[in-house]
Order: sequence, then structure tokens, then C-alpha cells
Amino acid sequence: MEYKSFFEENKSIFHVQSNIYFSQCNANKDLSLHELLKITSDIAVEDYRQRGMSREILKDRGFGILVSRCSYRIHQWPKENQFIEVETWEEKPQALQLMRGYKILDENKNVLVSGKSSWLLVDINERRILPTKKFALRTPPEFCIELDCDKPDKILQPEKREFWDTRTIKFSDLDANGHTNNSRYAAFVEDAIPEEFRARKPKDFKINFAKEAMLNDKVEIFGFKEENKITFLGKTPESVSFEAIISY
Repeated sequence: MEYKSFFEENKSIFHVQSNIYFSQCNANKDLSLHELLKITSDIAVEDYRQRGMSREILKDRGFGILVSRCSYRIHQWPKENQFIEVETWEEKPQALQLMRGYKILDENKNVLVSGKSSWLLVDINERRILPTKKFALRTPPEFCIELDCDKPDKILQPEKREFWDTRTIKFSDLDANGHTNNSRYAAFVEDAIPEEFRARKPKDFKINFAKEAMLNDKVEIFGFKEENKITFLGKTPESVSFEAIISY
């Protein structure tokens, strides 16, 4: 089968066709959460690259764009050997966050996953967050598309939580930015899921990123479980690294 990538005529929505491969699936033969993050992050980067805003061009202009928050609703889990078409588009930015939407469709255009994410524009030389109005390499969109998923907003942490796991950041966790790739935090979450929840299929997944974890950092993972929800908190000795919620 031939897989295509293309923009819609108005160039606002970018499409990538692909397949769900064996290595992308978990023990339940569903797309894993960390592979879901890879797919949506990669298509966002590719959308910009094909519009003339590759990572190299951004770097030359002193910009970095870092994912901040992600929220997904899984209507039907993508499975091994399934054709998918992933759509992404940039939405009207907020003052300090670039906004983006996603859909993952099957071959019949049924929506498998809906998602939203927010991204921070940073000055890579001074290591500070910039107002999104400083990002003048494209005309910012003025639209938002309503999706059946939660907003990528703040995660409320319960007062009580248990220590569940410790992860030491290894070389294979790092990406080209020199810190832990965002998808790895979802893998940390998956590995910390209590045994009684592992056979259940998540309906919603939210993850927020705070302070990046670096090589050899130890990330302690805490959790709180309810009947149909698990809340996670990942911390290094210095600060919060990530927060996440899985709802069933």
C-alpha cells in the first residue's frame, strides 16, 4: 500500500497516512501511549518542516518549540496492522502557548483518536519562554476546531498519593535536544500502571510536561488510583518533571 502525506487545499490541515506496526503496540495489541505521543509529536514537527520551518531553520533564528501539554480521547484504539490517517493543524495561539489539534482516522474515515496539545516558544540562547506573537515565520491561524476531547489544561493533583516507581534517565531516553523525549514520559506512566488496570483500555490520556529530566536524573513516580482514573506525578530531586491522568 502506498502511504501519502499532503496538505488540504487551504494548507491549514496536514495529513500523513501510515500503518500501525507490531513494535508500536502494547501487550494488548493496541497502540501504546508512548507511541501515540511519538506519532502526534512527529506529525507536528513534519507539518512545520514542510511549511519551511524545520528544526534547523528555527534554531538558526534562535527559536525552539517544546511540547507543554497533551490531551487525547481514544474513541477506538488503533491496532496492529491497521491503516491510519493522521491529521494535524495549528490553531489560534494563546499569549504564551502555540495550540494544535489532531485526529487519527481509520481507512473509512472513522475517528479513532482526537487530541489537542499546547507548545511553548522559547529563546534557545537565553533559555526563556517567549510570547507567541514573537513567532513571525508564518501567519498565525485564527480558527479552532471543536473536538471530542478534554482541553490540554492543568492537572489537579490529589493530596494523597503513593510512591510507585523510580526511573533513571538513560542515554536512549534522550532526543536531539539533549533531554528526555516527551514520549518517554508516557512510557514511564505505562510502566507504573497498577496491575489491576493493565488489561483495561484507557478512554482519555492527559500529560503535562514541566522541568525536563536529563541524563542520569532519577525520576520518582507517584500515583493515586480511583475506580476509573489514575493520576501520576513524576519528580526529580529538584522539581516536578511531569504530570499525567489516565481515565477509563
